[in-house]
Amino acid sequence: MAEKILIVEDERNIASFVSMYLKNARYQVEIARDGGEALMKAENTKPDLVVLDLMLPDIDGLEVCRQIRSSSDVPILMLTARDDDIDKIVGLEVGADDYLTKPFNPRELVARIKSILRRATQTQKSGRPPEAVMEHGAIKIDAGRREVTVSGDQVQLAPKEFDLLWELLDHRGLVLTRDQLLERVWGYTFAGDTRTVDVHVRQLRRKLGDECPVATVWGVGYKVADDAPVT
Repeated sequence: MAEKILIVEDERNIASFVSMYLKNARYQVEIARDGGEALMKAENTKPDLVVLDLMLPDIDGLEVCRQIRSSSDVPILMLTARDDDIDKIVGLEVGADDYLTKPFNPRELVARIKSILRRATQTQKSGRPPEAVMEHGAIKIDAGRREVTVSGDQVQLAPKEFDLLWELLDHRGLVLTRDQLLERVWGYTFAGDTRTVDVHVRQLRRKLGDECPVATVWGVGYKVADDAPVT
């Protein structure tokens, strides 16, 4: 059965254009024109992925994302009309898995969707063992519960923040580039927007503080880029 994509976009020409490309890629497509309709269709149609515009006429995209994420782990790809990091950070904070900035190439959108869905399927079928637990210093990360604690206190992470943290800890002591992290965590097999990695790393640093593995593991040879740290 074809995977189902819910497009949440109030601009009809963009929604129709994206829908055409996704249907050509053999996805089922549902369209919601505002936040209220998006929440209803997300609940009733159970999409495999949501393409969510940040600017909607009633409930804004951030609140839609927050409400969907409160009851579902469905992947969410956020669309933002501005290239400001603040929009991306807030969107990722409330649970979006990734973002694209308008205007975007519809082929890139389809490629991103394929990568996100492929990664989600791989995680479900052959991902880390449900009982897997990893510890590093004061950090404890539980794969089954998808919980992270620092010195016993739980830290709330967005889905991709959790996956990135696991990857950082699982490969501590190794040298990885941003492109490698994009492929390992997001499933991109092409040169995507590596700023996605930067935004997530900054969020991990903010939430984990001095315990963030990007800071502590750095001393034993860990890098996120070839020669320059993520700032």
